[in-house]
Amino acid sequence: MSGEMVEFPANGTVAGGYLALPEEGTGPAVMVIQEWWGLVPQIKRVCDRLADEGFVALAPDLYHGEMASHVEMDKAGELMTSLPPERAARDMSAAVDHLLAHPATTGDAVGVTGFCMGGMLTLMIAALEGGRVAAAAPFYGAPLGEGGPDWSGLTAKVEGHFAEVDDFFPSDAVVDLEATLRGLEKDVTFHVYEGTGHAFANEENPLGTLDETAAATAWGRTLNLFRSSL
Repeated sequence: MSGEMVEFPANGTVAGGYLALPEEGTGPAVMVIQEWWGLVPQIKRVCDRLADEGFVALAPDLYHGEMASHVEMDKAGELMTSLPPERAARDMSAAVDHLLAHPATTGDAVGVTGFCMGGMLTLMIAALEGGRVAAAAPFYGAPLGEGGPDWSGLTAKVEGHFAEVDDFFPSDAVVDLEATLRGLEKDVTFHVYEGTGHAFANEENPLGTLDETAAATAWGRTLNLFRSSL
């Protein structure tokens, strides 16, 4: 299964991304949000894997063509920190529009998954989009501390996947966020995978932390979430 690059309108301008369609012709929709590297081939393969499972998958290109290799961590950090938040929100919202309007999409809400930076944005766009996001599966990324969104709009079922040893998103803070969201009566479960490090589910192993067992468990849980919620 392989997809293609597409363009779609985004609040008066144009955004783009990678779209993969299921062989069956139609299916529920999932938005995939990139890591700080950009819309790299690995993220496109996530879309392809979702399409293989019967989903319509779209990964918006939040960096608008720019990306960093795994040996360019400084560049990746610069791309992430210089990403205009308003543009990212606009492009993600437009991607939801595109998915829901696509003739291959079934249902009136989407799922969202993302990794690292994309995990954080998964939760933020789920809160922003309200009922248009029915399920969210962030991987080792979340808006921690004072940088969180207005959680009142979050109606999605959330199942997140986090590393036990993670300097970027410490597991203690992740557990605290889970408790906060549950206290707000949100349907949230965060799995912290014992012995894992950040990016444990990236098969290209950019940080030397790949854990195939944890990655397979997290992926299976994500598919089950989307199948039951979309």
